Amino acid sequence: MRIGIFGGAFNPPHIGHVNAAKTAAAENKLDILFVVPTGTPPHKPIPAGTPEPEERFQMTKNAFADSENTKVIDLEIYSREKNYTIDSVLFLQREHPGSEFFLLVGNDMYDSIDTWKDSDELLKIVTPVLLSRFVIDISSSAIREMLPARKGREFIDDQNYSSIIKHRYYGAKPDWDWLREKAHFMLDPLRIPHVDACEIEALRLAERWGVDLDDAHEASILHDITKKLDFTENMCIIAEHGIKLGKLGRNEEKLLHSLTGALLAQSDFGVSKPVADAIKWHTTGRAQMSMLEKVIYIADYIESTRDFPGVDKLRKLAYDNIDEAMIMGLKMTVEDLNQRGISPNKATFEALSDLQGVI
Repeated sequence: MRIGIFGGAFNPPHIGHVNAAKTAAAENKLDILFVVPTGTPPHKPIPAGTPEPEERFQMTKNAFADSENTKVIDLEIYSREKNYTIDSVLFLQREHPGSEFFLLVGNDMYDSIDTWKDSDELLKIVTPVLLSRFVIDISSSAIREMLPARKGREFIDDQNYSSIIKHRYYGAKPDWDWLREKAHFMLDPLRIPHVDACEIEALRLAERWGVDLDDAHEASILHDITKKLDFTENMCIIAEHGIKLGKLGRNEEKLLHSLTGALLAQSDFGVSKPVADAIKWHTTGRAQMSMLEKVIYIADYIESTRDFPGVDKLRKLAYDNIDEAMIMGLKMTVEDLNQRGISPNKATFEALSDLQGVI
């Protein structure tokens, strides 16, 4: 049996790893390829922000899931000691006696293989296979540097990228197109124009009022992600997050998407608490609102697809005095709800009272 061994940190695993391994396996006619994620590599420290071993092992399995005759094994990943290739090779040799072994090695490691622990013994057992000419011109370290700048998504499969963003591993921030695509998938298609317009308006307002543009961007894209869910679906999300609500009035039921949207934005997309709060309060407002919360509230109210009496005045006011715009918007909301026989939310009155005390 011709057996390949491909070890590495896979931190994170990416398409360069997968394509290199597939090509090497085919060219060397391997019967099986063992992918061995490293626990504690002897030659370099594990970078900050790295997933826990269980998650990194699962990410490596995800990356190689479609690779034929390939098995990701946990021979090293859970070890707290330094992992040496010779030890793993000897273990696999005992498990597969009489087999021919090929060690897949990147260019950076290939040139120094004779300095590895027990290299003489190692090279009697394995045939090194250089991966450099198969590998996409990218490394895990380069991807780690790209992720905080909202780049590098194209090198990582979607399942792993979603996990990286969910946990914000490596200080990652979501690619805008990816985040927008995920949000749109969760929306009623008829709501997409509103969300897209809200995104544009939120960025304009954020720039005008000195709010972090990234925070406004994330909040505006995600603010309505649970809007299409029904009452039962919203309550399931709330229960899953361990939140207990009292009896809800008719208006409160319609406001649940603000709470559940904030919960999913944090749990599934890893947003910060300020961003989650902006989503949570974008329909009712609250006392002591942050400027980010005001920006999202007003952007949701005045974006370009909105058309109601007074919207033009509100749009102008939003860029002249955002607190006065908030008061106007809150009063319009209260009046509209009263006309429809719906009691406004308590938080709306608290927001209005707080802002009127400031003006």
